Amino acid sequence: MNIIVAVDKNWAIGNQNKLLISIPEDMRFFRDETTNKVVVMGRTTLNTFPSGKPLKNRTNIVLTSDKNYKVDGAIVVHSLEEAMEQLKNYKSEDIYIIGGAKVYSQFLEYCDVAHITKIDYAYHADTYFPNLDELDDWVIEAESEERTYYDIEYAFYKYIRKKEKK
Repeated sequence: MNIIVAVDKNWAIGNQNKLLISIPEDMRFFRDETTNKVVVMGRTTLNTFPSGKPLKNRTNIVLTSDKNYKVDGAIVVHSLEEAMEQLKNYKSEDIYIIGGAKVYSQFLEYCDVAHITKIDYAYHADTYFPNLDELDDWVIEAESEERTYYDIEYAFYKYIRKKEKK
């Protein structure tokens, strides 16, 4: 499974249920990576999308504790176990965990690849992603050249989980 997220220099991902910044190239990267794939998100993340609707051209799985929650165009699950059971229907490499923080933390241990857009700026934030640079089982496999959006510098990183030696 994959995780895809944009983080600032402190690994912050949001503030008051909103992204810290919207960088067009990062949005394009997200769209290109996840189109025709499976995206897993929490209900709050879904609510941040235009009109609170599921993403087009993707299988949307929404994790919520609200047993009465329903949304057209998405599969609604109510626990990690129920989500994992649903995900057995798809190839692991086609699954992308897209947030928010609670969903990221629940699924991180099941993911082998993390697509991280690192933004070289510290935003005012209230939501964070685990710092993969501080976790022994994650290594950077690839990184892009540094890019600039107005005065904000950022780069794309691909982390992979180290395989345990047998």
